[in-house]
Amino acid sequence: MTGTPYTVRIAAEPADREACFAVRKKVFVGEQGVPEDIEYDVHDATAVHVLAVREDGRPLGTGRLLSGAAAAAKTGGDPSVGSLGRLAVVREARGLGVGVALVRAIEDAARARGLTAVDLHAQTHALGFYERLGYEAYGPEYPEAGIAHRAMRRAL
Repeated sequence: MTGTPYTVRIAAEPADREACFAVRKKVFVGEQGVPEDIEYDVHDATAVHVLAVREDGRPLGTGRLLSGAAAAAKTGGDPSVGSLGRLAVVREARGLGVGVALVRAIEDAARARGLTAVDLHAQTHALGFYERLGYEAYGPEYPEAGIAHRAMRRAL
């Protein structure tokens, strides 16, 4: 898939959201063993979802942005900070820049909502990826869905 053209867009249509959920199921539930009953939550209904798709429409990756009260619960209560989460790229699209494009699209959505920073809970194996994008880890390592994570933040 090297050089595969793709686009990233806000998942505004129901079919786009379903594609986002399918990517999450493939990556988090299928590959990483996250229980399906905790992968999807009440925040999915109000989150801004982004979707990366190939020219032929095949979904390659997804992520979401929480803001307001949903984000405040994850970011220490600061209403000016958004929460980036559920970032997933299908195995065959990794290394193509899809993850970077998704993060940047989520940051753009956060800026458009007047947010000043983005927080995330990174799996520890992905710390370097987020650090290259300007995120800084803070706080101790902790388990989430049975996987080691660290909190990270980037000012916008």
